[in-house]
Amino acid sequence: MKILGIGLIVVALLAPLIWLPAHGQGKDVIALGSQYLGLVSLIAMAFAHLIATRWRGVEAVFGPMDQSYRVHKWLGIGAMVALLLHDTIDAEMKGLGPETLLVEAAETAGEISLYGLLILVTITIAVFIPYHLWKWTHRFIGIFFVAGFLHYLFILKPFKNSDPLGLYMTAICLVGIVAYAYTAAPRGVRPSRPYRITGVSSEGNAVAVQMMPEGKPVRYRAGQFAFFGFTGSGMAEPHPFTISKAPDDTGALRVTIAPLGDLTARLSRALAEGQPVTVEGPYGHFGRPGKTPQVWIAAGVGITPFTALAQSLAPDAAPVTMIYAFRSADEAAHLAELEAIAADKPNLTLVPWASEEKGRLDGEGVASITGKDLSGHRVLFCGPVAMRRALGLALAPFGLTARNYHYEAFEIRTGLGLRRLAIKLIDRI
Repeated sequence: MKILGIGLIVVALLAPLIWLPAHGQGKDVIALGSQYLGLVSLIAMAFAHLIATRWRGVEAVFGPMDQSYRVHKWLGIGAMVALLLHDTIDAEMKGLGPETLLVEAAETAGEISLYGLLILVTITIAVFIPYHLWKWTHRFIGIFFVAGFLHYLFILKPFKNSDPLGLYMTAICLVGIVAYAYTAAPRGVRPSRPYRITGVSSEGNAVAVQMMPEGKPVRYRAGQFAFFGFTGSGMAEPHPFTISKAPDDTGALRVTIAPLGDLTARLSRALAEGQPVTVEGPYGHFGRPGKTPQVWIAAGVGITPFTALAQSLAPDAAPVTMIYAFRSADEAAHLAELEAIAADKPNLTLVPWASEEKGRLDGEGVASITGKDLSGHRVLFCGPVAMRRALGLALAPFGLTARNYHYEAFEIRTGLGLRRLAIKLIDRI
């Protein structure tokens, strides 16, 4: 994630401290701290809504979309923690004014915001709850943010809404509300490109979907992904898929979908030639072959970005070793296509790894293929998270550094990692 985006968030969160101490002179310090926590919660939620828009500038400020979404997740969790602390620590100050009906209504709005956000954030990190249910409930999160903003506007506080701090908070919250309105608006409001499916074919245990533009095509680089709304199959909610072919003059796109979850399983059965598709994007910065030798490690449907990268590999690019791990050859998507590409490109070496025959791919297996010294290589990985972490640790003794280990951790919805932490603690006992 980019330092620019993190720095912007930190400055925005600390900015109220420029004015708040002066407004709190002679007042309860603990209550003042609680009010600051309430402001922090609103600022964090506003930034979370801003990132969720996927506006073009988001990646420029906060980093590639996979990293931006991690910032989005932790902003939401941080906002919830700050809000719970704000509710727990008494924020009431004496002598600020009478308890009017408007003030009481603002207090009620604050309670609605607190409990509504608590429920929705819990659903978000409880990854066992089905994706479609989470997605449906998540659209209401902005309503509770608006309730929190109304609570802020009309609650008794040590400064006026017309003061510099009041104007600052109002501006921040309005940005968040505009961002929420944009994400909650009908799909026609968001910029997208119309496509139509021209072919659906089996690729191992996955389905390859070819599509052509019905107007101006999406301009993208190999390795990028986009959000696809398969409106013709009744699944209009955009979902991210990596584009599994290199750009060409026709504007054609291809995505390769493996039935790994509830939505993808339904999609793989419902898609058919002739159906319309909407495409938003592209996003991401994964994989740019250059002057440094590279090792590409793909597992299962993680082959999708490498298929596009292999097609676009320039003759003068540095040598690339592609290790493609799969259970058996009949389950491997695009294997024959990649073999043909490798046969035509001297700087691309394809190494299929069938786990049924060779066992699970590990650090020793990678080192045996690439050589024992990876210090001068960039390693790109796409596949299961557990395998990514295991290889990162296993390849460190062979010279692989975190700086040279590249991957996209694009997970719209993730837990807190508490299970992994618990396993580590148990292993130490």
